[in-house]
Amino acid sequence: MTQSVRKAVFPAAGLGTRFLPATKAQPKEMLPLVDKPIIQYGVEEATASGITDIVLVTGRGKNAIEDHFDVAVELETFLEARGKTDLLEILRGVSNTANSVSYIRQGEPLGLGHAVLVARPLVGHEPFAVILADDVIDATPPALAQMLKVFDEVDGPVILVERVPREQISSYGVIAAEPVRDGVYRVTDLVEKPPVEQAPSDLAIIGRYILTPDIFDALEETAKDRVGEIQLTNGLKRLLAKRPIYACEVTGVRHDTGNKLGFLKAVVYFGLKRPDLAAPFREYLKTLPLDS
Repeated sequence: MTQSVRKAVFPAAGLGTRFLPATKAQPKEMLPLVDKPIIQYGVEEATASGITDIVLVTGRGKNAIEDHFDVAVELETFLEARGKTDLLEILRGVSNTANSVSYIRQGEPLGLGHAVLVARPLVGHEPFAVILADDVIDATPPALAQMLKVFDEVDGPVILVERVPREQISSYGVIAAEPVRDGVYRVTDLVEKPPVEQAPSDLAIIGRYILTPDIFDALEETAKDRVGEIQLTNGLKRLLAKRPIYACEVTGVRHDTGNKLGFLKAVVYFGLKRPDLAAPFREYLKTLPLDS
């Protein structure tokens, strides 16, 4: 019988160099999309999908993430004393997002596979999700919930994929696959950032995974790449030799906030979804000169 997925791992130890100098003194994951930090969107997706335990893999200079999901007693007292109950409710909702939020340090940013491996003591011997906060996905049902439904069907690891333009394919891990049903595939191979002409498909791996605990042994056996990192895609390729792996095509709107253009697009997208901001924001956008 399929074991339920209770835990979600959030790798958040990267240096955020693409966003310097903004990320010199604050984590990239805390950059706001309107009025919520990027990582909060991922945590809310996880809990809306039934996840109860959040595991954050952090590093030096990431204390702001821990503080964000902690109780802010002084701020709550201040808001309560001034009768700002609406803001107080929002604030308490952040700290009560999940049943538990735990943290573990990744001493050096040695790749996504290494970050997942670092979480092993907190995950234990059960299936778990991995969410890359950079990929903010607006979907109903949530993207992770879509994957969990597939996981219950196939009783094996599931990765989220999206069709991307061929000219962008070399920026992603890519799968070769056989269709199982509409939007679901059985993976036959995985390639990390292939040249366009060598890509086995246009199905790119994006930032959601449901993994079984045997991935840890596979990652232990995975060699570092040419820059000294352990890639999760390479670990999955090793695991594929031992068990079936499946892919689920995302239904929703994905924003890659890990790059500046994607981040700006996400700010505009979520700003226009806000009832209190949409109308005046849209009118402002209309005033911008097209050739500026």
